[in-house]
Amino acid sequence: QVQVEESGGGLVQPGGSVRLSCAISTNIFSIDLISWYRQAPGKQREFVASITTGGRTNYPDSAKGRFTISRDNAENTVYLAVNNLRPEDTAVYYCRATHFDFDVWGRGTQVTVSA
Repeated sequence: QVQVEESGGGLVQPGGSVRLSCAISTNIFSIDLISWYRQAPGKQREFVASITTGGRTNYPDSAKGRFTISRDNAENTVYLAVNNLRPEDTAVYYCRATHFDFDVWGRGTQVTVSA
């Protein structure tokens, strides 16, 4: 069974940056789509970025310019870099691996933006 594990969260000051990692237990070439979502306290989970097997990226308008998704195929890891962090970016960030025969979520990593 494919497993997904996020890491890299923590306490960050406003204006700072963070790079989250999503380690996947299989060759990521075999996964159609890997995505990042986030869920802030009291809010619904929202999509923030995705990357396909071919490297095509997609972001909602709210994430364009500050969020960057990338992949390291050799390490079977997908990254999410977020710049110019704001308090409203405080959330649990989740990684999701989607293929025709599975759809797996990680447990998330907490990012807290506060002075």
